[in-house]
Amino acid sequence: MRILITGGAGFIGSALIRYLIGHTDNEVLNLDKLTYAGNLESLRGIADNSRYEFVQADIVDQETVSAVLERFQPDAIMHLAAESHVDRSIDGPAAFIQTNITGTYTLLEATRAWWSRQPEEARAAFRFHHISTDEVYGDLHGADDLFRETTPYAPSSPYSASKAASDHLVRAWHRTYGLPVLITNCSNNYGPYHFPEKLIPLMILNALAGKPLPVYGNGQQVRDWLFVEDHARALLRVVTAGKVGETYNIGGHNEQKNLDVVHALCNLLEELAPQRPANIVHFSDLITFVQDRPGHDLRYAIDAGKIERELGWVPEETFESGLRKTVQWYLDNLEWCRHVQDGSYQGERLGNSDFKDLIA
Repeated sequence: MRILITGGAGFIGSALIRYLIGHTDNEVLNLDKLTYAGNLESLRGIADNSRYEFVQADIVDQETVSAVLERFQPDAIMHLAAESHVDRSIDGPAAFIQTNITGTYTLLEATRAWWSRQPEEARAAFRFHHISTDEVYGDLHGADDLFRETTPYAPSSPYSASKAASDHLVRAWHRTYGLPVLITNCSNNYGPYHFPEKLIPLMILNALAGKPLPVYGNGQQVRDWLFVEDHARALLRVVTAGKVGETYNIGGHNEQKNLDVVHALCNLLEELAPQRPANIVHFSDLITFVQDRPGHDLRYAIDAGKIERELGWVPEETFESGLRKTVQWYLDNLEWCRHVQDGSYQGERLGNSDFKDLIA
């Protein structure tokens, strides 16, 4: 199978590519613009594999995308390219509109033009898999409620609104033009190679540096956590076995309060960190409560029953086992973190100085 992956130098995209090259015989072309969050070091281990190719390009560049499609002739496109940080979308929504909405539209049009020229059998077998987020559903208010594939969209941030728009575009291209599409909406991912502005890696690296561990509001916001390698397995399962036109929610069955996540990280660092900064008795002493994010959703939680029933996927990692693996990976790969932080990312949110160094 020949798979074109957009955004493959990002966190989830690179995990997917490492899984595909390491565990399957698929051929992969990675098309990535290499924005601040794109990092080819995350793919260094497979970069020389004969089944892998990298093309630096922007998905809004329809001419280049069309040329890549003609040359590579993919059996599937897995679309992960997106601006993805809520805080950045609050400070600078324009980039999110451009990439997540205009970029998805441009990719769909380039794909449709190329796909429509293929033989009938190839058109029927082709899949366009759009990877999205549970944030399109907005906020859960009931303690026992869950996001399901039928949950109405109610995005709260510029980021989630732009992803909701891209979801709707993909569905429209299926209904109007017959493009064979699949959509997945996932919960919060975590694991190795996660960009250091996100909650878990930010807390790990700040703690090791003796810096404050900033927690929004009272830290009672609830998220469902999904180990990124479990997500990669799910994505492959959907693109190869999912029903055209369907949406599948992917979650880890691991609801956690943000503050509990930070305490769990502190406890693991107490056990695993080889040394701690001077004058730090306990890593948890670094926890600092800061002003809450504007429009912050209180709770996300996914019902992943559909993908389990229909496609047989279940997560392999518990939150405890996945978090331990994640902390150990960061302790073993501080050089990777340093290289990322030496680049355009400087450990702070862009824009409004009142909200710098906050969590994802």
